[in-house]
Amino acid sequence: MFDVAVVILAAGGSARMGRPKQLLSFEGRSLLRRAAEAAIESGCGPVVVVLGARAEEMRAELSGLGVDVVRNEGWERGIGTSIRAGVGHLSSLPHAPSAVMIMLCDQPLVTAGVLRRLVNAHAHSERLVTVAAFEETLGPPVIVGSELFQALLALRDDRGAKELWLERPEIVHRVACPEAGWDVDTPADFERLSRGHGIAD
Repeated sequence: MFDVAVVILAAGGSARMGRPKQLLSFEGRSLLRRAAEAAIESGCGPVVVVLGARAEEMRAELSGLGVDVVRNEGWERGIGTSIRAGVGHLSSLPHAPSAVMIMLCDQPLVTAGVLRRLVNAHAHSERLVTVAAFEETLGPPVIVGSELFQALLALRDDRGAKELWLERPEIVHRVACPEAGWDVDTPADFERLSRGHGIAD
């Protein structure tokens, strides 16, 4: 497997959901645990989970999984703080990876197979960034080559990684991932997901 680490962003306070979306149950597992297990099963590693709001409760949800947990005390300042925390942890390891996959925990249809699709595409691409394409947009999961780690570490608090490649489309390889279009931000999103898959909360 191509040398790709994973950073799972799971630090948010779920204000629009009204309760921690990381702990919502889908097909018998929380969204947080599903994301971590998908990352592990994809063959990538190490897997870093960035926690913030209710961190200890979230950490318990990862019990028994071989993941590195990083606590982001500044999570309320924005997503950039979590990306910096995760990439900073990877950069401190003795053997830094050649790329990092940044993924969210609120895309429950993003499975290990979807992640492998992205990794395989990245391994055969000469571009620095491989990004999921869905619903006429681009978004996570995204794989970023180590050449851009310093740029990730320099992100503003409230900025995600997307701004790095919006300005440089020539470095981006797009991979069709309709599964990434299912994200869970609001109660209506979760109801739609549950209804669409014949499950109940």
